[in-house]
Amino acid sequence: RGALAALADACPAAEAVHAVNNNAAALVLAATVLAQGREIVISRGEMVEIGDGFRLPELLASTGARLREVGTTNRTTAADYADAVGPDTGFVLKVHPSNFRIEGFTAEAPVRSLTGLGVPVVADIGSGLLAPEPLLPAEPDATTTLTEGADLVTASGDKLLGGPQAGLLLGRSDLVERLRRHPLARALRVDKLTLAALEASLRGPEPPAVQALHADPVAVRERAA
Repeated sequence: RGALAALADACPAAEAVHAVNNNAAALVLAATVLAQGREIVISRGEMVEIGDGFRLPELLASTGARLREVGTTNRTTAADYADAVGPDTGFVLKVHPSNFRIEGFTAEAPVRSLTGLGVPVVADIGSGLLAPEPLLPAEPDATTTLTEGADLVTASGDKLLGGPQAGLLLGRSDLVERLRRHPLARALRVDKLTLAALEASLRGPEPPAVQALHADPVAVRERAA
């Protein structure tokens, strides 16, 4: 309870929060509960590989959901999503391509342009940034993403947040409660040490990742020398 209360305090834009053992687990839980036997609408440019050979499309398909790819690798518009949404749509998924970038003739639909399609919008922001960070203006954060209309945000607890490995679920209370009460949530739950570390990372002194981000360049150069 302490860890989840700390997470809720750190992201007031979320009506409810939950934690599982990593971000991949958060996405699997969302897909299982909201889209098993149904469609997930996702841009072709966001079909990423998340490391160690694991690919997001295969991860989502393993839950029994069907992927409805829209747009192209470099350009996807809000109209592409709208044309694909139908009675079989479980949710629209936006994925932040954290470890690569496409430049040039590109376009993507922001979360705020997808909120009127009549289905939940799930956003995987990846890094675990909970609030805007001036030093990382292009990095999506949970507060802004929820404020722009996302119904559910998934993120990692061990990257920019600087905490332990964990998957964070933040968003509408009815959706979070459905995920929390699903039988799969029991298999994906985090242990007490992880919860303690997550609470300490949110309430205690700044974790090393945050300290490093805000470190004085002169002091870092002197230390390195």
